[in-house]
Amino acid sequence: MDKEKKEHRVHILCVPYPSQGHVNPMLQFCKRLVSKGAKATFTITNFISKSINPKSDSVDIASISDGFDAGGFQQAESVSDYLNRMEVEGSRTLENLIKSYRDRNLAVDCIVYDAFLPWVLDVTMRFGIRAACFFTQACAVNYVYYYVHRGLLDIPVVTPPPVEIPGLPPLELPDLPSFMHVSGSYPAYFEMVLNQFSNVDKADFVLVNTFYKLEEKVVDSMTKVCPMLTIGPTLPSFYLDNRIENDDKYDVNLFQSDPSQTILDWLNTKPPKSVVYIAFGSMDNLPKAQMEEIAWGLNNTNFDFLWVIRVFDKEEKLPESFVRASSERALFAHWSPQLEVLSNEAIGCFFSHGGWNSTTEALSLGVPMVVMPQWTDQTTDAKLVQDVWGVGIRVRVSEENGIVRREEIESCVREVMEGEKGKEMKRNCVKWRDLAKEAVSEGGTSDLNIDAFISKLECS
Repeated sequence: MDKEKKEHRVHILCVPYPSQGHVNPMLQFCKRLVSKGAKATFTITNFISKSINPKSDSVDIASISDGFDAGGFQQAESVSDYLNRMEVEGSRTLENLIKSYRDRNLAVDCIVYDAFLPWVLDVTMRFGIRAACFFTQACAVNYVYYYVHRGLLDIPVVTPPPVEIPGLPPLELPDLPSFMHVSGSYPAYFEMVLNQFSNVDKADFVLVNTFYKLEEKVVDSMTKVCPMLTIGPTLPSFYLDNRIENDDKYDVNLFQSDPSQTILDWLNTKPPKSVVYIAFGSMDNLPKAQMEEIAWGLNNTNFDFLWVIRVFDKEEKLPESFVRASSERALFAHWSPQLEVLSNEAIGCFFSHGGWNSTTEALSLGVPMVVMPQWTDQTTDAKLVQDVWGVGIRVRVSEENGIVRREEIESCVREVMEGEKGKEMKRNCVKWRDLAKEAVSEGGTSDLNIDAFISKLECS
């Protein structure tokens, strides 16, 4: 055991929030740590462990309890019930895990924890272990929440005039995270995102899943009040610097997946930049009226499209006449290998909800976007996509019924695929793609920050 301990520079235990959009970025960060000589242990819930039995070639996998070992989040009575029980049971079982590593002479040197789980910091402090708070969302979004938590931005927000936060463009109400945009929505989640900052000042490090040149102004501004290290983007290395062996996919998929070859074979029959890819994330639940507008808007573009849609939604929310009319130009799938899809030369546009992982994947792979944000951080991400980075267009919502009409969808898709503004978006996509690769390549900003993180742990 002594020998095993000495083979690693440091032992870092990572604790993500147990949802798809949080698990993958932190696991990819673990792979970066291992590639630099650290031992990384990735901690999932007992429910996830039993459900999918995830494996990694380089990262150790451990588990703790969220209080719902039989059914996970779906077993909880409410969001508050889940978060409260996860704190109690998670704290207890995390303590046991830390002790087990100490007893095996593999003591944990640092715990990296998702910012949604501030109670993990309390556990680390009881053991005298260094702690790093890991923010999975954009720095811009984090800074807005910071302003609210510190009382620098009053809720409910009223505009005009627009909200002014150093390092960010002026933000109108629809540009703010939805918890402020739609007053009183999802109160338990809103409390959670604000609680990210409840004790962050006691953490030894703050890590953010972005890269410096992408959010340079807001990173510089927020660092003055909350020093941080940018460590992204957190895609598999194959799609960026290709320096980590066998790192070409995400190792944890919390949703049922199908063999991907049918999708890729279909894409490979299409000309370059000719296909619209539609995927609204793992938590989307659009109303039937909106799904119908999306369907006919896509149909009216006459472009080929690949639509990731649940079987139930396709059967219950899409008009049969649309499915028949688009049969020669469309492929429907209830799951897709998104990285492989976005990196396929046939893709010309990504019609997305604007979640942070999907956005950074599109940026890193050079794919322009049509963005239809739904909730939480997606509204702010959409603002950045259109007005700051210039890599996409945000659809306009009808003031009458809150639905994005088919004419708007058709117009936006056409603009990205063949319009003059779309040409400029494509040029910007190439720029950001190259900067994303640069950030994680040897000597890049994120690469150097990860080196500095490990070095400081070695010196402690």
